Amino acid sequence: MENKFTMPQLNYADDALAPVISTETMSFHYGKHLQTYVDNLNRLVPGSDYEGKTLEEIAAKADGAIGNNAGQVLNHTMYFEQLCGKDNGTKPSAHLQALIEKSFGSLDAMREKISEVAVGLFGSGWAWLAMDDKGDLHVLAAPNADNPLRHGLRPLLTIDVWEHAYYVDYRNRRADYVKAIWDIIDWNVISARADR
Repeated sequence: MENKFTMPQLNYADDALAPVISTETMSFHYGKHLQTYVDNLNRLVPGSDYEGKTLEEIAAKADGAIGNNAGQVLNHTMYFEQLCGKDNGTKPSAHLQALIEKSFGSLDAMREKISEVAVGLFGSGWAWLAMDDKGDLHVLAAPNADNPLRHGLRPLLTIDVWEHAYYVDYRNRRADYVKAIWDIIDWNVISARADR
């Protein structure tokens, strides 16, 4: 059976995110960790109740090994797709900027809130910016492979705070990694997620 789930194709080279994220980290994080989750999901889904479902449907509902691997494929795909070269100059769309100001007051206040959640999350997981059905934005901490879809929210932006995301480059300085990652966020991607 042909694999249903594939690695996201990135529009930047492995070294494009340096010095925020090194080529070595990309090699392990994208090249090995994410590949393992994709391979596991392709092995686990055939013959299960989730055969024929989309990644989003599985990540929103499944538990156990299938849920963990689907969540990690979804989360990592969204994480890597939202990154681009340092000082890229992108900004939130007018629509997203208005939503940010309505929910947080300013872009800086939103960044501060997400950063606080990312740094403060105990153990492994993700800090998310997500949208509800009314267009209100929320920041949430999601442990392990959890994601906003499991809470009825649309995921927009995420910061991976599993140690493998930053330990090669920052060792135990999670706060430094979280501060630096804002320099490589592609707001065009985040805006497109909010505007759809």
